[in-house]
Amino acid sequence: MTEAAVQNATTPAAAPSSASRNNRVAIVLLLLSTFVVFLNETTMSVALPKIMTAFTISASAGQWLTTAFALTAAIVVPITGWLLQRLNTRPVFITAMSLFTAGTLLGAVAPTFGVLLLARVIQASGTSIMMPLLMTTVLQLVPLADRGRMMGRISIVISVAPAIGPAVSGLIVQSLPWEFVFWLVLPIAAAMLVVGIVKVPNISEPRRAPLDFLSIVLSAFAFGGLVYGLSALGSNAEGDELVAPWMPLTAGAVFLVLFVIRQLVLQRRDAALLDLRTFRSRTFTMSIVMFIVMMVALFGTVIVLPLYAQKVLGASTLESGLVLLPGGLIMGLIGPIVGRIFDRRGTGPLIVPGAVLVSLGFWGLTMVGAGTSVWFLLLPHIVMSIGLGMLFTTLFTVSTSALPPHLYSHGSAILTTLQQVAGAAGTALFVALLAAGTVAAGSTNPADPAPRELMQGVHWAFLFGAIVSLVPIAIGFFVRKPKAAEVTDEELATGSVPVAHH
Repeated sequence: MTEAAVQNATTPAAAPSSASRNNRVAIVLLLLSTFVVFLNETTMSVALPKIMTAFTISASAGQWLTTAFALTAAIVVPITGWLLQRLNTRPVFITAMSLFTAGTLLGAVAPTFGVLLLARVIQASGTSIMMPLLMTTVLQLVPLADRGRMMGRISIVISVAPAIGPAVSGLIVQSLPWEFVFWLVLPIAAAMLVVGIVKVPNISEPRRAPLDFLSIVLSAFAFGGLVYGLSALGSNAEGDELVAPWMPLTAGAVFLVLFVIRQLVLQRRDAALLDLRTFRSRTFTMSIVMFIVMMVALFGTVIVLPLYAQKVLGASTLESGLVLLPGGLIMGLIGPIVGRIFDRRGTGPLIVPGAVLVSLGFWGLTMVGAGTSVWFLLLPHIVMSIGLGMLFTTLFTVSTSALPPHLYSHGSAILTTLQQVAGAAGTALFVALLAAGTVAAGSTNPADPAPRELMQGVHWAFLFGAIVSLVPIAIGFFVRKPKAAEVTDEELATGSVPVAHH
């Protein structure tokens, strides 16, 4: 492929100023499909108590339905970058939605917890392909001037869909068996698959690309070890000492170092699974750190808040789901508005104020108790959701805008990978603290603790989130809207073979 051809395929200038009808169809279908698969990601949180009862499992075991989902996606996402280069748009879409639909069907008929966990892994394999496909398509087709508004719409998918998942799940499991969380999603997923087969256009040019199997193995052990170790903290707190948490955490850290070293070597000849030269951009790096903390906050809250509402306050599954609904809807409504503000005024009115609101929401949650009204939870959660809505759209746009066009795919893959890892870490950390606090309060039955015992675990989890939420406030002062890419071709080529543009 010639240098000129590569430039034409990767730079925003090559994209038409107004997308064709086919391009608009592709973006709309990808947005809708990605919304559906991401909505499914957090539906387990409200249904978890019923699943725990049905299969006689503890909270730390049940949270693997969320953790395994996020972990699988984190492992598969880097491979998706290679997949998008080798295949055209429609086959990639069909692969993703076929996997998601198959996993949904298996989950609906799962006779054991192990089969249900396998179903979530298959679902995650499809979900992990959809997000990079959407991001790459948007970066190829949407002019830079409209990028903020489009990222606002994408933020609806990434942040709102997981946020309202518990509310949707609550509406379902209030009067139907938990299996209907899958049965009701199944026809929607199948319909999206059929429409996509007919309507999704091919907008990319497949080309030969290397796939480093060693990088895949290293990433699997790295992310798997870290997340399993975090989950083992919760199991250990409950008295389940099948494995000491430090062992998988240490192994994961070691494999992560090896994975990074491998990528540094491969990127010298432009063959890395994830090109880490994206982190030469200070704006990208700081945006990623803020994004990780926010995703830990979002996923941790989404799993702990419904458990607290149901197990401590005695709320129904419907009520606990509805508590999260207003915040999720507000997050969606302000996404496009935030995108327009960013396009006009940059990060000033958004980054630090958004981080402050998230922190205020968390500190508000640390004040809840066994006698708190279920509906009082609306206030801190709405405040937190407004802050998250201000941050997600801004961070998506800032991080990619700080990169040169030929690193867009790597930046998107890194962003999506870390989103899934942070979600898994948030779930694992919050549940681990929940379990540790429950045991510290004297619980002898962690699978079904008394409300007073569980309340201490809830307080520990929310206090941790409140303390960690102070970090993005400090970082936010250093994140600014870049006027141009902060990583140049000359910097990329320093000390390495000249970069062949993707």
